[in-house]
Amino acid sequence: MQTNFIIQLGNKSQVPILSFSATSPSLTSIRSPYFFRGSLNDSSQAGAITAIIKAFGWREAVPIYVDNQYGEEMIPSLTDALQAIDTRVPYRSVISPLATDDQIEKELYKLFTMQTRVFILHMLPSLGSRIFEKANEIGLMNKGCVWIMTDGMTNLLRTLEPSVIDSMQGVIGVGPHVPKTKALENFRVRWKRNFLQENPSIVDVELNIFGLLAYDATRALAEAVEKAGITSFGFDKTNVSRNATDLEAFGISQNGPKLLQALSSTRFKGLTGDYIFVDGQLQSSAFEIINVNNGARGVGFWTPEKGLTQKLSSNSTTKSKLKPIIWPGDSTSDPKGWEVPTNEKKLRIGVPVKKGFSDFVNVTIDPKTQEPTSVTGYCVDVFKAVIQELPYAVAYDFVPYGQPDGSSSGSYNDLVYQVFLGEFDAVVGDITIVFNRSNYVDFTLPYTESGVSMIVPIKDSKKRNAWVFLQPLTWDLWVTCFCFFIFIGFVVWVLEHRVNEDFRGPAGQQVGTSFWFSFSTMVFSQRERVISNLARIVVIVWCFVVLILTQSYTASLTSLLTVQQLQPTITDVKMLIKRGDNVGYQKGSFVLGILKQLGFDERKLVVYNSPEDCHELFQKGSVNGGIAAAFDEIPYMKLLIGQYCSKYAMIEPKFKTAGFGFVFPLHSPLVHDVSKAILNVTEGDKMKEIEDAWFKKHSSCPDASTVVSSRSLGLNSFWGLFLIAGVAAILALIIFMAVFIHQHWNVLKNSESSFLSRIRFFLKIFVSRDLSAHIFKDKGGMQVHSMDATEASPGSCYPASPSSYSQHADSHFCFCGEQGTPRTEYAQAPLEIVSAVELTIPDQEIATPSSS
Repeated sequence: MQTNFIIQLGNKSQVPILSFSATSPSLTSIRSPYFFRGSLNDSSQAGAITAIIKAFGWREAVPIYVDNQYGEEMIPSLTDALQAIDTRVPYRSVISPLATDDQIEKELYKLFTMQTRVFILHMLPSLGSRIFEKANEIGLMNKGCVWIMTDGMTNLLRTLEPSVIDSMQGVIGVGPHVPKTKALENFRVRWKRNFLQENPSIVDVELNIFGLLAYDATRALAEAVEKAGITSFGFDKTNVSRNATDLEAFGISQNGPKLLQALSSTRFKGLTGDYIFVDGQLQSSAFEIINVNNGARGVGFWTPEKGLTQKLSSNSTTKSKLKPIIWPGDSTSDPKGWEVPTNEKKLRIGVPVKKGFSDFVNVTIDPKTQEPTSVTGYCVDVFKAVIQELPYAVAYDFVPYGQPDGSSSGSYNDLVYQVFLGEFDAVVGDITIVFNRSNYVDFTLPYTESGVSMIVPIKDSKKRNAWVFLQPLTWDLWVTCFCFFIFIGFVVWVLEHRVNEDFRGPAGQQVGTSFWFSFSTMVFSQRERVISNLARIVVIVWCFVVLILTQSYTASLTSLLTVQQLQPTITDVKMLIKRGDNVGYQKGSFVLGILKQLGFDERKLVVYNSPEDCHELFQKGSVNGGIAAAFDEIPYMKLLIGQYCSKYAMIEPKFKTAGFGFVFPLHSPLVHDVSKAILNVTEGDKMKEIEDAWFKKHSSCPDASTVVSSRSLGLNSFWGLFLIAGVAAILALIIFMAVFIHQHWNVLKNSESSFLSRIRFFLKIFVSRDLSAHIFKDKGGMQVHSMDATEASPGSCYPASPSSYSQHADSHFCFCGEQGTPRTEYAQAPLEIVSAVELTIPDQEIATPSSS
């Protein structure tokens, strides 16, 4: 009140008011332009406090503050800062400045019964010291507790008695950082010397932060007066009436506006740091974090720009950058910030009561007392696992939403609405997240697969096609196989026909043999021998390809002929509506609204309560009062399919929903924490354990989908094999032709014959037998030396190929002109050996003349 009065007086007289101790957030320069705050605003430390809480992951905190203007004015800004980091404030402890020890103890015992163990103390040392002593007595300063005090006590920590300090071991304090400079040290020495001279009986005294702020404020005012050039102070009283009060007669300062401007622009390096006014408020450069451990020990700093740091030069904002902290109870491990409450109110968790699908939620009723004895199920186990993941304890009781006889008290929408009415604090069960429900409650993240699908019976397609043997392979693969059989047969003929008797004979026989050899590799029954190494390589690669193709074909054909070809009886919703078939849906489900929107006649909609009921309705059929299809959420559908293997299948359409979630009141702080815990559970092994415990026992199918895929094998699956076989065959052809051309190059380069004649003779050599091959040598093929010249053109002369020279012949000649007529000019050449070339007509040879 006094500060406000002085500020109003300064505004009226236009005299700047500079305060070094006013910390109230309500005192601003917006409404009082002549007010300058030379101290820090209490709300400015809220950022440092919340940074500490966020760094250690505490989700709840309880402020403890004095019941006066000093205590109350900071709490709104502190609460807003806590909410900004999703930290709950479950309770506010307000203590009167005149409270007795019994009243303090009673309030602390109330805190002791709660689960929250993070306390923020905002009061002056006169009351705060009593709080810590009592908290230490009742056990609120033991291991696991967290106490954070504001600068109201941190700044005056050195003035407290040693007994009070002993009760505060492990407390964290937040206060303005005063940089250690040479000027500050010199000032402390001078001040202490002067103080001891005036007060020799008082020893070991230190100047606190307010003394330093007072010195800086005095300096700021002196510099402002000097800057404004003010030499005298006076007031204008021209408009003051004779009947005015003493305050009205005060007048208006003559130099006030000039001094206001000078103070606003004052900047200097003071004892407490940079002394700068922004909108009349002193700006703080940093807050220091201290830990009470036999005195104050600095553990870090906080700045609005960098956050928490161990040193002001550090850029890290994680808790690991704070120095090690000694917590209450002389503990060095980080407190979790909560304990299991002793008498805290438990949450009333509503659970649905229904018949059927008890694997999700099942409420057991005692037939004698008509009271629920147990609540079990998949959804319940997931909820329990999620609660265990929370960073604090949550006490709860399951309350069935049903009648004593075991029937439900209403639909799922009614149950969810009870949370809005305040009857339940939450709902756990197979509750689907839908839009209309989210208008009056909050949902957590889903923990099941989402969507609504249609389920129909499936039947085996017994009808077999006469051409079923063609189905294992697609047409492009059939064509590719056929082309490669032809190509491989041609390649083997090229590589073998000159050296292998099995590939010789009339042209028709050679073609038939080549194709017979290639196609017989399908069953590996080829009788022809492969002699050349290049042909062997090609055949080995091709047999590997054929082996894979035949095995794949056999497996696919076996599946087509033996495995049931399960096909859904209905594939379209429009077909159901057109035929007027009955459709099933689960009792109390929101799926009823979807079916009506699709256009189904409400008279054709049949209710079922359990998987067994749905199966019986399918067995009856739509004509006999049963159903032809059922619509339900995917978790229910999977359970039904697991129980009745190979009888039903989920098909399109699939309607999107958000899945199952837990229900809480609007804006409940638990929603965020529970959602994060759901993510942790669903991403770990715990979720699979729960699913196996409840659903695996129903799955008797090796494949839960129950619909067998019968797609044909395509070229995409084998193009790599064909590429390898093709490359091997082409390389073999290139090598063979290169060697053959090199051996008979003298035929092509002979300039005495026409190009056409040379090519024709070259081709005759290509189709003839290669008697120089080792296979013919082994058979004594070199006893006859002849040359195939029956088709030689008159007047042409062809020297023998080097590769066809016989090592056993001593004649030196070649054929020129008419058949069998030797040319002497070539006979005179010193040829070492004579060629024996097979005739174009197979198995027919011409004997070469012997040299005399």
